[in-house]
Amino acid sequence: MEPQLLHGVTDSVATVVIHHPAKRNAMTAAMWRALPPLLDGLAADPGVRALVLTGEGGTFCAGADISSLQGSPDEAQRLAQRAEEALAAFPKPTLAAVRGHCVGGGAQLAAACDLRFAEEGALFGVTPAKLGLVYPAAATRRLVTLVGPATAKYLLFSGELIDAPRALRTGLVDEVLPEGELGKRVAEFTRVLVSRSQLTQAAAKEFADGRTDRDAHWAEQARGSDDPAEGVTAFLQRRGPRFTWTVPGPG
Repeated sequence: MEPQLLHGVTDSVATVVIHHPAKRNAMTAAMWRALPPLLDGLAADPGVRALVLTGEGGTFCAGADISSLQGSPDEAQRLAQRAEEALAAFPKPTLAAVRGHCVGGGAQLAAACDLRFAEEGALFGVTPAKLGLVYPAAATRRLVTLVGPATAKYLLFSGELIDAPRALRTGLVDEVLPEGELGKRVAEFTRVLVSRSQLTQAAAKEFADGRTDRDAHWAEQARGSDDPAEGVTAFLQRRGPRFTWTVPGPG
């Protein structure tokens, strides 16, 4: 099978799989280009309430496939940055499910997700210093927000890999699971995500990502939504809520 991004939707959860096992799921130029339009389509699907990004087999993503990016390093970085920004802008909760190596462009994609769950044995590295590249400003700021300036500098200055326990301690990942348990935990947690209010999630995502110009917008959305009343009623009736607000489609 050619290197590609596989995807499917099950029980309101979209799963995108980085598939290039011959090179530890390294991203080719074509794969970088394919990610933004793929995400646009999934974002516009009202049946999608959360997204999981993972890699084929026992590796998340070993970075960029350098052999497919020969030529302009600047162009290679632009492709990766566009893909990263598209993932960060996805309007519904996103979760990176990490096994094995999550390095270079793979770490860039994982950091652009809202959450990161890792299996024991996972390794993380941010490696532009090994190639003499300037890491994009937005990606650097995102990394600093996750792990703080000291750990961000450690990763960026050295290009060294860190293990899953250290990634958990520094905030790079949110949960570490025993070998063989990652898939079960991701399925369990995404069931929780899809049962919650999209209104709450969408507003919280923008606020947590630093938007400061949307307070009035979200106040208006809340006033026009049945979700707050439904949440209170369901709580009093001791039943699961049936939230109806959905992320608006494009346009």
